[in-house]
Amino acid sequence: MKNRILITLLVVVSFAFIPVSKRSLGFTSVEIDIIHQDSLLNVRAIEIIDNIGLAYLSSNGDLGILFNNKNTSENVTDINIPQKIQTTIKYDTLPINFRSFAITKDKAFGLTIGSPALMFDLDVDDNKSELIYREDHPDVFYDAMDFWNDLEGIAIGDSTDGCLSIIITRDGGETWNKINCNKLPEALPKEGAFAASDTNIAIIGNKTWVATTAGRIYFSPDKGKSWEIYNTPIIKDKETEGIYSIDFYDELNGFGIGGDYTKPDANIANKIKTIDGGNTWELVSNNEGPGYRSCVQYVPNSNAKKLVAIGFKGIDVSNDAGKTWKHLSDEGFYTLRFVNSNTAYAAGNGRIAKLTFIE
Repeated sequence: MKNRILITLLVVVSFAFIPVSKRSLGFTSVEIDIIHQDSLLNVRAIEIIDNIGLAYLSSNGDLGILFNNKNTSENVTDINIPQKIQTTIKYDTLPINFRSFAITKDKAFGLTIGSPALMFDLDVDDNKSELIYREDHPDVFYDAMDFWNDLEGIAIGDSTDGCLSIIITRDGGETWNKINCNKLPEALPKEGAFAASDTNIAIIGNKTWVATTAGRIYFSPDKGKSWEIYNTPIIKDKETEGIYSIDFYDELNGFGIGGDYTKPDANIANKIKTIDGGNTWELVSNNEGPGYRSCVQYVPNSNAKKLVAIGFKGIDVSNDAGKTWKHLSDEGFYTLRFVNSNTAYAAGNGRIAKLTFIE
């Protein structure tokens, strides 16, 4: 026992004498490098493509790719501005407003908002697109999509006919089928999701979490075959309130953020976290830290401690699992994706940027 106490004291004392400059204090600042700028650009859906670079879909139907300097996955953090492809997806005379984007090893898919909902198989190499799913309904409005693997994927949208809209593919995107309402929990009145950043869905292995405007989490343990509801304490009294974005670090640790975009500085009951896989949620940093944010992401390799939240009011970081926050920048974006433990790409109104977080 004495030896054990002595070892513990030595560890504590040794750490105390480590210079502060050499201890990890977490992220303290961010460098923002604009890599693509266009006044007509409005992007809420981006994906990182290994060995290639960054792909995006816009509210005007644009599909773009910004290539990295070298064709290796190690250099996906070094995207070269002059090397880019952009094409506009068209279908009859219908407006194409993309908010959902997902990629697999060999394919890319984009899904529009509003009615009719249109999903395209996107082929950048041949500069063409193929309509693979269409849904006509007065209330149809899809918000996000993601894939479990190269064959199985999911897209979610606002409730129609009494249940959340969920469509699933099991054949690599060739066909998509909508889950019947008798196999889903009953939706609350006007329950849906926010098409703000394509981050309403979180997937870890076979498990799936979907965040809604009603402040609820739809959970599936088996890739969308069965569903149950978890309630959260996030603010949700108005149509503009609820969970805007969700992310999971692993099967246990998850985080959600939202608020009210019409009152973006309000930070009461707009941040929630779980440590038991979503079964229970608690408010964190209540009435402190950022107000409304459209996207939150865990930092890779951070042991579920580091989080970055962004929105049109700026960029914020937490180094302690959401307990406290530091405002890093007033620069506004809608969505972001990390490529490693200190580099991410963000997109928003008129621009796409590389974010380098510094400790």
